[in-house]
Amino acid sequence: MIVVGAGILGASVAYHAARAGAGVTLVDAGQPGGGVTADSFAWIGASGVRRGPAAALRYTATAEYRRLEAEVPGLPVTWSGSLSWRRDGGAPDAGPGQTIVDAATAARLEPALQEPPEWAVWAPDDGAVDSVRVTERLAGAARTHGARVHPDTPVTAIRRDREGRIAGVETPAGLLPGTTVVLAAGVATAALGAQLGVHVPVEASPSPLFRFCAPAGLVRTVVNTEDFDLRQVAADRLIAAADSRECTLAAVRSTFRGAESVELLSTRIGPRPMPVDGEPIIGPVAEVPGLYVAVTHAAVTLAAAVGRLVARELVEGTVESALAGCRLDRF
Repeated sequence: MIVVGAGILGASVAYHAARAGAGVTLVDAGQPGGGVTADSFAWIGASGVRRGPAAALRYTATAEYRRLEAEVPGLPVTWSGSLSWRRDGGAPDAGPGQTIVDAATAARLEPALQEPPEWAVWAPDDGAVDSVRVTERLAGAARTHGARVHPDTPVTAIRRDREGRIAGVETPAGLLPGTTVVLAAGVATAALGAQLGVHVPVEASPSPLFRFCAPAGLVRTVVNTEDFDLRQVAADRLIAAADSRECTLAAVRSTFRGAESVELLSTRIGPRPMPVDGEPIIGPVAEVPGLYVAVTHAAVTLAAAVGRLVARELVEGTVESALAGCRLDRF
C-alpha cells in the first residue's frame, strides 16, 4: 500500500494500516505535517453533532483520539473542553455532549472574561492537538510497525498495469511499486486523480491562522465566538482561526482582562482542502481498481477515526458503515 500525502490524515492511515500488518509506504513532497496540517486550528470536538453524511465520524472524534493516545504514548493532545457563545442573547441549543451554562459558570471556566456571556455552550470532552507533532508521531509509529516513509519525494504520476489496476507511483527517484494507492494529498488529490480520469471535486479554501504573544493562562478552554476560534497553545502563545487579523486582535483585547499586551506574531493562510459539498470524500474508486481516496477539510478532527476505518477497509476488507455517506460516487 502506498499512501500519498503525509499530512495528519495520510499519516494516520499509514499508521493504522501498518499496525494491522500491511506493507505500507508513506510518501510526501515535503515533511510529515509540513503542509496544510500545520495551518490547522486543530480543535477536536465530537459534541453537538446532529446530522450530515459524516455525523457518525464526527461523533466518535474525541473517543478515537482517546484510543490513539493509548496506542501512541505521549501524543500531544490537550483536553481542555470548549466554550461557545454568541452576542445575540437568548439561550442556545445544546447538542449531544454539550451543556448550557450561565454567566457564573462561564466566568469560572474562563476567569479572564471581561463580560461573561449570559449563556454559553460548554463541551467538557472537547480538546485540541499539536497537529504537526501528532503527524510526526503517527509517521514515526507507522515506521515502528514496518512502514517506509519517504519525505521530500513528490509523486509525479500514478501508474496502472495492462489490466488497468494500480501498479505504483512515479517519483523523481523512480517507481514505487504497490497494488493499492491511497490519495490523501489534500488539494493535490484532484490533480493526481485527474491523471487517471477520476474527478475528485475538492478545491482549496484559504484558512487563516493567527499567532499571538499573550500572558500566561489568559485562555483556559477552546473559545468559540462570532469573532474567532481561540486557544492557548503555550504559556505565552495564542492561536486563532478567524478572518481578519486586525479585528481578531481587537476582539481578543476586548474580550479578556489583561489582554492589552497581546500582539500579533504571525499569519499563515493554508490551502485547506474543501470538497464541494463540505463533506469528506473517502473510499475506493470503482473505475480504477486499487485506488482509494481520502480527503476532507476536517482532517485533524477526523484523522484518528478515518485512519482506523480506512485501514480496516483496505487491510481487512470490511465495508465500514460510518463511511457510507462519504463515498466519491455520491457526486
